[in-house]
Amino acid sequence: MKPADLGLLTGVSTPTVHPGGTRAVVSVTRPSLEADATVGQLWSIPLTGHAAPRLLTRGFRDTAPRFSPDGRLLAFLRAAPKKPAQLYVVDAAGGEPVAVTDRTLGVSEFAWSPDGSTIAFVSRVPEQGRYGTVDGIDPNGEPARRFDTLKYQANGLGYITDRRAHVFTVPVPDVWAAPVPSPAPNPDGSTDPAPAVAEPRQVTDGPWDDGAISFSPDGRSIAFVSERHASRDLDLRSNVFVVPADGGEARDLTGSHGSYSVITAHFAPGGALFFTAQDVGQTGRDFVAKNAALYVIDDAGAAPRRLTDPESVDFTESDIAPSGDDAVLVLDRRHGALVLTEVTAAGESRRLTDDHTVVSGVDAAGDTVVVAFADALTTGDVAVVEAAGLRRLTDFSAPLRSAGVIEPRELTITGRDGYPVHGWVLVPEGDGPHPVLLTIHGGPFAAYTHALFDEAQVYAAAGYAVVMSNPRGSAGYGQEHGRVIRQRMGTVDLTDVLDFLDGAIAQVPGLDAERVGIMGGSYGGYLTAWTIAHDHRFAAAIVERGFLDPEAFVGTSDIGSFFGDEYTGTDPELMRSQSPQALVDQVRTPTLVLHSSHDLRCPLGQAERYYAALKRRGVETELVVFPGEDHELSRSGRPRHRRERFDIILDWWAEHLPSRSNHR
Repeated sequence: MKPADLGLLTGVSTPTVHPGGTRAVVSVTRPSLEADATVGQLWSIPLTGHAAPRLLTRGFRDTAPRFSPDGRLLAFLRAAPKKPAQLYVVDAAGGEPVAVTDRTLGVSEFAWSPDGSTIAFVSRVPEQGRYGTVDGIDPNGEPARRFDTLKYQANGLGYITDRRAHVFTVPVPDVWAAPVPSPAPNPDGSTDPAPAVAEPRQVTDGPWDDGAISFSPDGRSIAFVSERHASRDLDLRSNVFVVPADGGEARDLTGSHGSYSVITAHFAPGGALFFTAQDVGQTGRDFVAKNAALYVIDDAGAAPRRLTDPESVDFTESDIAPSGDDAVLVLDRRHGALVLTEVTAAGESRRLTDDHTVVSGVDAAGDTVVVAFADALTTGDVAVVEAAGLRRLTDFSAPLRSAGVIEPRELTITGRDGYPVHGWVLVPEGDGPHPVLLTIHGGPFAAYTHALFDEAQVYAAAGYAVVMSNPRGSAGYGQEHGRVIRQRMGTVDLTDVLDFLDGAIAQVPGLDAERVGIMGGSYGGYLTAWTIAHDHRFAAAIVERGFLDPEAFVGTSDIGSFFGDEYTGTDPELMRSQSPQALVDQVRTPTLVLHSSHDLRCPLGQAERYYAALKRRGVETELVVFPGEDHELSRSGRPRHRRERFDIILDWWAEHLPSRSNHR
C-alpha cells in the first residue's frame, strides 16, 4: 500500500438487518483525495441467494442506516460537503430520501420508536449568537466566553459549554406523499414561507450532554446516558436516565447504586435495560485500565445487576444489540480482537466469533446475526454469523489487496522478567536484511489489533520491517496488565517494547538489528520520547501528538483535569520522574516532531516545548504542524493531509533510515 492508496481504505458501519432477515444495509465510507473529505454511501447486502451487493444511495456522505421496526422505511444520516449530518428517511425499497431535520449543528445519533411513527435523535443546541445562528457573525465576532468549569472543551469539537447535546423527537414524514414545491414569488414581491421539516420536540435540557438513546419497548420512555450529578466537573461518573418520550423529568436509574462511568445503554424487547459501564471507584476518577462490564436493570426501580467480570472480559468498545427478548450481543476486547459475545439476562455467555476477527458492529433479526468486521486482509466487510464461522458477503478491500497488502506474523515474546508480550511483525517483500521500525500505539489503554493497519502497510511497502506490540498498559489482556503502569509510566512498558523488538529481530528472518527507527503517536509519542532518552540505538525517531509534559498538560488538554493525575500522579517529583520533557537533555537521536494545530487532547504546546528543548540542545530535529487538524489526523483527518503526513514520514526515514525502495 502506498500513500496514494488512501482512497482504497473502506470503512463499514454497523449493519442494520431487515426484520424479514433477507438483507442488511451498511454505510461504506472512504477517504477521498479528490474531494479531500470522507465520502460514503449506503449499500444493500442480500443475505440469501446469489445476488451481489448494490449501491443504495448516492449522497456525499451517507452513514448510520437503521430499518424501521416494520422494515418499510430506512433512516440514515446524510452530510453534504462542509455541512453537518442531518436525519433522512427513505422507502426501504428505494426512492428519493426525505429530510427529517435541519439542525444548525446537525444530528449525531437517532433511534426509531417501536411503532415506527417517531424518531428520537441527539443534536447539539447552539447558544444564540454563536455557531452560525446569526448571519454575518463569524466565530471571531462572537461574544467572549466565560467559564467556571474545568471541562469546557473537547478534542475534535472545541468549546462544549455553549452547545450541549440533547434529545429530541420528531414525527416520521410520509415518504410516499407528493413533494410540496417551493412557492414562487407573489406579484407584490413577497414570498410565502418555503416548506420546512417538522419542528422537533426537545425532550431533555440542561448544562450537560445527553446521548446513547434507546426507546423502551412500549415507546413511552427513552433511556439515555448523561452526567447530571453535582460533582460532574470533578469526576468521570455518568449514569443511565429515562425520560418520558413526550418530555418531562428525567429519572436516574443507576446513580444511587454504584460509581459508574456508563458507555451505552439499550432496552431489550422483553423490557430489561442493559448497559455497559466502568467502575470508577470511590473517587469517581479511577479510570486507568478499567474494563467495561455488562449490567442489566430487570425492571423499573430495580438495582443494576452485573453480568460479567471486568477482569476477564471488556466491553469498552462495544455497542449493545438485542438478541431475542432477554439477551444482547456485545463485543469483547481480547488479545487484539473484538469477539462477538452473546450474554443473557441470567449472566450466561457464549462467544460467536474467533480470536483473530475484529468485529466492529452487529445487528440481528430473529436467528440471523450480521456483523461488520475487519481482519488481516480487510479494513471492513460484512458477514453472517453461522455455526461454522463467518460467511462473508462482501469484499470491499479487494482493490486494496490488489494494490499490495502484507499479512503480519503474530508473535509472543518472553520479556526480561518472564512476562509474555504479544504483537506482530510485518516483513516487506524481497531479501533482507530490512531496516526496522518499532511502532508504539496510543492510549495507553488501547491496542494494536488483528485488523489490517494502513500505517504498517505503508511502511512495509516502503521496505521497512514493522514491529508492533501491546506492552503492559495496553487493553485486551486484563485489568492488571493495563493498570501496572499507573503512576509508573515508562517502566515495564518501556522494557516490554524493547524486549519485543529484540525478540522479533532474533526470531524473524530478514530484520536488520543494526538499522532501527522508532515512532509512535499520543501515548506512543510519549513512550517514543521516553525511550530515546534511555536507549540510543535508534537511527532516528518520530514523536507524534505526544503526551510529553505532564505538568503542562493540566489546564491545556481537554482531559487535563484527570488524565495526568491518574497516570502520573500529582506529586511534582513523581510527575517529573515520568516526564519526557524532564529528560529531554538525554536525547541524542534525530527526532521529527509531528503535531496538529487544533489538537485539544495533547495540545500543540506539548510538541512546541519538546521541539524547542531539542533544538536548543543541538539535537537534529524538525517540527511539522498540520493546520486545522486535531488529535485524530492519522485516522480521520483531511485525506490530503493524511497523504502528506505519510509523505513527510517516509521522507524522514529516507534521510535517516533509508531502505532499498525509500531513499534519497
